[in-house]
Amino acid sequence: MICAVILQILQLKFQMSNRIIAASLHLNKGDTVMRHLFLVNPAAGKADCTSAIQDIAQSISQAHGDPCSIQISNAPGDITRLANDAGASGEETRLYACGGDGTLNEAAAGARGYDNLSLTCIPMGSGNDFVRYFPGRDLFYHPENFSEVSERRIDLMDVNGRCCIGICSAGFDARIGTDINAYRRHPLLGGSRAYTASIVINFLKGIVKPCQIELADGTLIDEDLTLCCICNASWYGGGYNPVPEADMTDGLLDVLAVKKVSRLTVARVISAYQKGLYQDYPELISHYRTNRLHITTPAKEPVNIDGELLITDDFYVELQPKALRFFAPKGVWESKDDCPESGLLSHL
Repeated sequence: MICAVILQILQLKFQMSNRIIAASLHLNKGDTVMRHLFLVNPAAGKADCTSAIQDIAQSISQAHGDPCSIQISNAPGDITRLANDAGASGEETRLYACGGDGTLNEAAAGARGYDNLSLTCIPMGSGNDFVRYFPGRDLFYHPENFSEVSERRIDLMDVNGRCCIGICSAGFDARIGTDINAYRRHPLLGGSRAYTASIVINFLKGIVKPCQIELADGTLIDEDLTLCCICNASWYGGGYNPVPEADMTDGLLDVLAVKKVSRLTVARVISAYQKGLYQDYPELISHYRTNRLHITTPAKEPVNIDGELLITDDFYVELQPKALRFFAPKGVWESKDDCPESGLLSHL
């Protein structure tokens, strides 16, 4: 009788132990659930992409079995605030910046510094230059590819306290970038044609301005310059690729300083600059690598930060190494395949 009671007690303890272990396993599984948060800029591109994002979110939720939510930006700065709120929650979250390069910039500004956040982009803007950095960039345009992703830490730039993920520029190029949005929404001036139109207008206004650039090692450039660009990534301006070898993971910035050129020379130099052929013009285009620089101009000038505008006569650019977790469809970092841009995103 005593043995039977003892056996029943042991069985009860075993059953209770199993329940505790099962509950613990369930809790641990719950702790590692990944949230998927879609940050949508309805003003990006030529059409509101919200309905397409709803379909994409649903397909990703089904593929991962994780909760998805969508937040819509109503004003500049909303994307940054929403990303920052997600970081402050402490929950492991994948952020999807849905829009153009400016939307991605806002999301990166809110996400940097949070180890519980990783960021990607759903390219729905007018230019979508950032994704051109990746060998397998076409994979971004197929939402089903986000069912399997890979992640790396990438560098960011800090420009007078503002975040920059791709390219910062000043001078003739930034003046072009300041005006480009006025042309992009014209039905005949999408992508690189809007950039070319802005070049022509600013060409007539004037090309060269005095500029002083000091690099981290003390190198000083003090002369009239056509433009200066600081590259973390490699593409901008609707298809310009000034430094093809720029690497967002190498802890260095690539800086190009284009010297004073005449109106007769500028077209040839800009063409080489656009194609990343700066090495063919060493007498006109100087290349530097640094992690920090300081730029001053006699008068306030426009500065392009991922397509966004800063007006100043004095600014610092500092690299922030490995500051952001970035994820993308598996194969994006390595793939050389040319995938047709079909699927949900190709029709926007």
